[in-house]
Amino acid sequence: MKKLRNAISRFGPAIIAIGFTIGTGSVTSMIVAGSRFGADLLWVIFLSCLFSWACIEAYGRFYLATGHTALYGMKKYLPFGKYIAWLIIIGVTLGQYNSLMGNLTITSNAIFEAFNLFIPGLRPYNYGLVVGLAAINVATMYFLLNTGKYKLFERILTVFVGFMALSFLLSMFIEPPSVKEAVAGFVPRIPEVDGAMRLVVAFVGTTMASATFLSRPLFLQAKGWTKADSRHHTKDSLRASVGIFILSASIMFIAMATLHKDGKTVEKVLDMVSTLEPIAGRFAIAIFLLGTLSAGLTSIFPMLMITPMMLSDYQHGRIEMGTRQFKVLTAVAALVGLVGPLYGGNPIQVQIFSQVLLVVALPLVIIAILYFVNNKKLILDLKAGIWLNTGLVLALIFSILITYYGVTDIVSAITKYMD
Repeated sequence: MKKLRNAISRFGPAIIAIGFTIGTGSVTSMIVAGSRFGADLLWVIFLSCLFSWACIEAYGRFYLATGHTALYGMKKYLPFGKYIAWLIIIGVTLGQYNSLMGNLTITSNAIFEAFNLFIPGLRPYNYGLVVGLAAINVATMYFLLNTGKYKLFERILTVFVGFMALSFLLSMFIEPPSVKEAVAGFVPRIPEVDGAMRLVVAFVGTTMASATFLSRPLFLQAKGWTKADSRHHTKDSLRASVGIFILSASIMFIAMATLHKDGKTVEKVLDMVSTLEPIAGRFAIAIFLLGTLSAGLTSIFPMLMITPMMLSDYQHGRIEMGTRQFKVLTAVAALVGLVGPLYGGNPIQVQIFSQVLLVVALPLVIIAILYFVNNKKLILDLKAGIWLNTGLVLALIFSILITYYGVTDIVSAITKYMD
């Protein structure tokens, strides 16, 4: 048991990266894409995870070489670093708050519709009950998060990630994809239909997550890792990216096998929850629901804590959980998140739109780390080599293109709404 605990402890940073990245946004985007296009967009997930590995590796190197966290390092070393750091804080906060609204809407609707499946007599939709479930959900997460103990946070997140991984992988193997279908998904192409580009942007927003990169130094610091752990960090970064890819792909394959082949698409949460019912009955629904809820719960933690965590990083260069600032700002996030269930809009569209918002700050996050890992005076022998630099430059180009399409989509949506 001691060896097992030590192994899990060493795996901690990767677990947290997966928990920060895979949430209801990922589940929603992958299922909608899988139901509409099969595996056609698998290549987008692959590129996003590949570039995510480069960013996770680079931000970890910066911390191990300097002992400084991301935003504190920007303030200290970057030209105009204070302004860049604040732009990133504002951009990531807006994206994460919008995601939290979608997350609580998805999870509360999923729980209600699960009750609807297993308890005869419930009405098709009960607005008050859905809002109540969302309030209980976020209040519980708020209470757990504000115990002020990092180790408890890590253990809870590890449990949720474990349930999520087990549920989605079991669900995928109920109806696994063929090798031909999986290989074909790596061929770059974008279906020429309405909404395809928005899903591409959403994929990048949910897998190339700025919050995951920025939080990496903070969690390495909390684990007590030093420059001597640089090899462990590299292996852990790779495990995180591979884990994100496998889980994201498995969700897409589930939707492809159960919905796309029958010509069905996802329009509401019940379509997601009942994805596996045609193949394996309600037991399969329970398995998939467990994965969906675990994904939702893992992502509520980072969405609640991201703003106070970034401010603590900027101000002090460390995580400060349990402080008054932390409690107040997580409470503000919880209240903002409840706007989604209270509004009562289509949670599928709310969640996909929120993932589009997440790409806005991404180019700045990558530019900052490119500067850091190529500053030999700052990072010494952990300076980036040709492969890491190639990955980061390609990630920057990719993020700029995706941000352009994302901003265009947001402006278009706002224009339509105003009209």
